[in-house]
Amino acid sequence: MYAIVEIAGQQFKVAKDQKVFVHRLSTDEGKKVSFDNVLLIGDGDNVTIGAPAIDGAQVGAKVLRHLKGDKVIVFKKKRRKGYRKKNGHRHSLSEIVIESIVASGAKKAAKSSNEGAKKAAPKKETKKAEPKAATPKKEAAPKAVAKKAPAKKASSKGDDLKKIEGIGPKIAQTLTDAGVATFAQLAKTDAAKISEIIAGVRGNHVTDTWPKQAELAAEGKWDELKKWQDELDGGKA
Repeated sequence: MYAIVEIAGQQFKVAKDQKVFVHRLSTDEGKKVSFDNVLLIGDGDNVTIGAPAIDGAQVGAKVLRHLKGDKVIVFKKKRRKGYRKKNGHRHSLSEIVIESIVASGAKKAAKSSNEGAKKAAPKKETKKAEPKAATPKKEAAPKAVAKKAPAKKASSKGDDLKKIEGIGPKIAQTLTDAGVATFAQLAKTDAAKISEIIAGVRGNHVTDTWPKQAELAAEGKWDELKKWQDELDGGKA
């Protein structure tokens, strides 16, 4: 008769009077110990398989001695780092002898022999939280009405001075900044004054015809202005 049983986290195939080395048990030497997690029992041709353990099955054993296993060398090294570390390790073991294998009817041990006896910690009494007194809601303060900023007056846009032959975007902006933003204002401005206003703009600008062109544009004589501009070269007749 044999059995497969879990002892201290490992599975062993054991038979009666067999000696086994297992992980260190908490049971003292010379005392008996039982294991309830029996996964399989075989008796001749009869094989009983648990799901996962067999209910009522038990393996009884006796702790013969506690000892340490063979030394294992643990060596660590890192290439090109000059790191070397050497340690020795001897695992703690227990030698037990199997005394009995019970297929059914065994009572489970009060204490688990695999992990040692652990006393159940008393449960802490949880106090129920007392209902909080409802706090009176504060009345919301009236929202301050935001004052609307006075609407800005729409600034009157000037005429497109670039329609005058010889005036480009830079000169048009310079004249507008100087207060000459419409055709009528440009028509009333002397050519010499215009040259003085645009003195900072690079280039050779001829302003002689600009007031007359602006006068035609202000009066809406676009056909006449177009015919004249075809004969001009950069504002020069």
